[in-house]
Amino acid sequence: MADAGWRGKRSLRPLPGRRDGAARGVGPDIAAPAEAAAASAAASAAESAAESAVESSASPASGLSDDGLFPPAEPFTTHRLPVGDGHVLHVEECGNPDGLPLLFLHGGPGSGCSPRQRRLFDPRRFRAVLVDQRGCGRSTPLGGLAANDTPALVADCERVRIALGIERWLVCGGSWGSLLALAYAQTHPAAVAGLVLRGIFLGSREEVHGYARGAARAARLLPPGNADFVADPLAPWVSRILSADPARALPAIAAWLDHERRLMGEAPLTAAPDEAQAAKARIQMHYLLRDCFLAPGQPLAGIDAIRRLPAAIVQGLADPVCPPLAAARLRAAWPEAEWFGIANAGHGGLTPPLAQATVRALARVADRIERGGFAAAGERAGA
Repeated sequence: MADAGWRGKRSLRPLPGRRDGAARGVGPDIAAPAEAAAASAAASAAESAAESAVESSASPASGLSDDGLFPPAEPFTTHRLPVGDGHVLHVEECGNPDGLPLLFLHGGPGSGCSPRQRRLFDPRRFRAVLVDQRGCGRSTPLGGLAANDTPALVADCERVRIALGIERWLVCGGSWGSLLALAYAQTHPAAVAGLVLRGIFLGSREEVHGYARGAARAARLLPPGNADFVADPLAPWVSRILSADPARALPAIAAWLDHERRLMGEAPLTAAPDEAQAAKARIQMHYLLRDCFLAPGQPLAGIDAIRRLPAAIVQGLADPVCPPLAAARLRAAWPEAEWFGIANAGHGGLTPPLAQATVRALARVADRIERGGFAAAGERAGA
């Protein structure tokens, strides 16, 4: 059993609650990857995984549905949390009110949470907190770019934790959410009990330009035969998607989103992008244009702050959106984290191979947290 520090205290400062649990439909997340190195990186990561990937010995948790997820469930409460600068976050809590607190960070940036993502978390074990980040999902204003950056999102995670009366929590993030989880944990290590990261994105310009180059090539936005030599393949996307002219912006938004859908094995959009989809694309440009508001190499440079936390890395070894090179670099910098390299798996975090691996990883990290198999907060730098 976990000590009281890991169990969620009932809120001393309750937020205004709703129990509707309705979700705005949004597409899958993008975390701009390194296309140029993808083939060699995938081969290297796959070879490494074949030799030394750690496969969970724990059997899948009971109560799972045939698709590898827990049964559908509604939140037991929802909140509207003002966080300043005109932003109001949608926050929902699912599972066991007295369970191990868990923060889920969605991808994008700009995707928002979906009802199916609740199903990753054992409802008997976890008090799962899902937050629509600034400007997306059910948070308002939808598509708001002012005061929307990584430090603000990190601060929002702390605001949510304090408002809900949680001392420490397990943090789980996929794709862009993996980068935000690293940024949050490295800024507030004493608030984090452990980490489960899936589909790793480190926010490097190499990753961003690799993805943007592939998307621009597919959309024919770069000169034929010269696409590999364009210094900034993100620029044609930024100028179009952030344009105030809908006639210029909407076709580019559709092409940007369709590139990801194609990589995910999904059909292209059949109608013009809706408000939520347009907001997602605009938020992504806002972040990617600015190196995700992080210093170069910051996620790997900050690993010592969290090195001794219980952690797991889940990576599809055939991920075309976030190729395995970033995960391999994170693994090299953080060998203490348990590695789940999933052969032939792509990017979709709710596809059976990745969902099952994430469920196993969450169970293993939660076991370590509840056994107390982690360093005290003051020891986490590994000194």
